[in-house]
Parts: sequence; C-alpha cells; structure tokens
Amino acid sequence: MSDAGMVERRGRFPLAALLAGATAIGLAPIFVRLSELGPTATAFHRQFLSLPVLALWLSWARVAGPAAGGIPGRGMHALFAAGLFFAADLAVWHRAIGITSVANATLLANFAPVFVAAAGWLWWRERVRSGLALGFLLAFGGAAVLMAHSLTLDTRRLGGDALGLLTAVFYAGYLTLVARSRSRYATAIVMFVTSAASAAALLPLALLSGENLVPATTRGWLVLSGLAFVSHAAGQGLIAYALAHLPAAFGAVSLLWQPVAAALFAFLILDEPLGAWQLAGAALVLSGIATARNASLGGR
Repeated sequence: MSDAGMVERRGRFPLAALLAGATAIGLAPIFVRLSELGPTATAFHRQFLSLPVLALWLSWARVAGPAAGGIPGRGMHALFAAGLFFAADLAVWHRAIGITSVANATLLANFAPVFVAAAGWLWWRERVRSGLALGFLLAFGGAAVLMAHSLTLDTRRLGGDALGLLTAVFYAGYLTLVARSRSRYATAIVMFVTSAASAAALLPLALLSGENLVPATTRGWLVLSGLAFVSHAAGQGLIAYALAHLPAAFGAVSLLWQPVAAALFAFLILDEPLGAWQLAGAALVLSGIATARNASLGGR
C-alpha cells in the first residue's frame, strides 16, 4: 500500500497518537531539568526504569509468538540498532546542551525529518513530495519562532551546535528503523527491545561519566519515574504505534509538535513566559503539520 493510501485508510487516530506521544515527550526537558542526577545517568534511568512496565505490556499483549514476528529472527537486528541510535541520540543531545544553549540544541535536533526523508530516498527510493517539504519548512520555522528568544549565535558554541545536528541524525535513524520494524513487530516488542538496548548502551556511559546513579530523595525517584513512564513508555510507545500506520517522513515532521508541548509545559510548570511570538510559532507548527498531512494524503 502506498504512503498516501496508508494514511487515508487508517484515518486520524494514528496522527492523534503521534501528537499525544509528542506531547508526552515534551515533558522530558522538564523532568531532565528537575532530575537530581547528571544528564547521562538520567538518560539511563529513562530507559531502565521503563523496562518493568514495558515487560508487563509485552506479556499482556502476548506478542512474543509467531504472529508478532517472535523474539528470534533477522528483523531483531534492526530493533537493537534502533535502541543504539536512541541511546546515542540521548547521550549526544545531553552533551550538546552542556556546550550550547538548550534552544540551539533542541532546534537543531528537530532537523530529524530531513534525515528521515533522505534515508527513505537513498535506501528505499521514496519520493519526497513538495507539500511534505513545505510542511517541514513551516513547522521548523514555527519551532524557530517559538524558541527565538533563547537562540544564540556564538562561534565558541559551534561544537555544541554540531552535536545538536548530530542528534537529529541519530533520532532519524531511530525513527526510520522503528517505522520499518513496525510492519513486522507489535508496538510492545519494539518498545521493550529498543529500550533494553538503549539502557545497556547508556549504563557504561553513565559509569564512565562519574555521575551518581542513585537519587538522594524520593522526589528524585519520582522525577525519574515520570520521565520513564510518561515521556518514554507512554510517549515513545504512542509514537512507535503511530509509525506503523504513517509514513516515517510525515511522522517526523509531526514530531515538531514536541517543542510546542515543551513550551506549554514550561509555562504551566516552570512559569516560563509564553507570549504572542510563541503562540504564533505554535500556529506555524500546526500549519506545517497540516500541510505535510495533506501531502501524505495524496497532494503534491
């Protein structure tokens, strides 16, 4: 089935799931900021603490049998690779934040749709519709307007900016592999395997960083649990589900809703300002997502 036919047949629910997932991961920067641990240790717990919940989900869904593809098999290599891409995404993004501004690192990480589309064209000869490209430009421009007050241009921070862009490459790899794996494996198995692989990769990095791995207070554990259950298990789980029914490039464009959600949560929880420019940026993001959706439904 073509990408356009896939979107049309499935209707709006996968898009709603994708936007809900993007909203949930929009809380991630809040949790990371409130965490008592260092960035790499926090990233490790984001993956590790989600595993019991994902294991229960896997058991309940009974997806380990032949109907879901099974644990053994050639396709599992793609899931392990997706987990490693996600671990690299988190590790590099957190490192970028330490070198450049949060806004720069976040905005550059949202170049992921470009790399997803490039991968689709290079490996699977998927045509990039002009409407999809326009949708990305509108959504990315909206995200830039949304974070304009925090963006900086400093030659001393170019290394951090480069890491922010590298983050987009790693996240694009994760999204592409998950989208391809979802045609063979159910969401629960995709989430469990990729999360386990990510946790296994992040643990030695956290140990080498010298960061403390154990929060000192109950509040610290609650923050990490929120990051693991809300942003990762729920947020990434909804995104993984949606990518089974939506073209990967369109899904990546729609994830530009995440900065909008992060700004809204920062306003509600951290009392950060949210003015007319931020609202205009959010409107542009929504316009870009709508334009990309129309292109995926068969427009130019």
